Amino acid sequence: MIVQQECWRNIPLLHIYHEETQNNAPIVLFLHGFESAKEHNLHYAYQLVHDGCRVILPDAHLHGERDEQLDQVEISLRFWETVLTSIEEVGILREELQKRGYLTNQKIGIAGTSMGGITTLGCLTAYPWIDAAVILMGTPGYVELAKAQMAQVEQKGFQIPLNAEERKDMLDTLARFDATNQMEKLSGKSLFFWHGEKDPVVPFAPTAQFIKTFEEEYGDQTIEFVREKSAGHAVSRKGMLAATKWLANSLA
Repeated sequence: MIVQQECWRNIPLLHIYHEETQNNAPIVLFLHGFESAKEHNLHYAYQLVHDGCRVILPDAHLHGERDEQLDQVEISLRFWETVLTSIEEVGILREELQKRGYLTNQKIGIAGTSMGGITTLGCLTAYPWIDAAVILMGTPGYVELAKAQMAQVEQKGFQIPLNAEERKDMLDTLARFDATNQMEKLSGKSLFFWHGEKDPVVPFAPTAQFIKTFEEEYGDQTIEFVREKSAGHAVSRKGMLAATKWLANSLA
């Protein structure tokens, strides 16, 4: 197994593949969580490469090699800037995969944990070329989550540096990628969700409600939902293995 540290269009990433991987191998873009970095998801890449995939692990804006030494409040206030930048950069990475000869006509999947799962859901509203997606501890309700985050910050006594008009503009922008209002863009996709019912960071209930509504509207033929009653904001080994096996099989 080869792990290469590369930089594509100013995006630092780990490029992981097996020595015998052919250029037509299915591709996975794996997105890390908030205040994490690309190397922290190498165990996912290991499983996926073992099952025949080529994996790209990028560092998100303000994270990993792109860290700007922000304190927790500063980086929290730029959470959605990071998510939106990552959505744009997923498109850039696909272009680079094509230019470098790795992407021809094979399938491509996207996966992510926490912030990466949230970003993955936004990518599903933006890119019709995604064949399969794994959302681990993510939520599709961008506007709902952003409002809750702002309320939480203000309850702690911090002032959000946005006036009323700027808040509206931000929420309007997030609405463009909010899957709760455009479920049809996810219809027909192969989707895998994992979420712990005791998650204190990304609430379980909105994700569960979204999946229930989605299945009522479009059926449950393309969606796999794994919920763990005792799990919090950390994917279990069982969940990790189920997610990687499902994704590799969906892209084969």
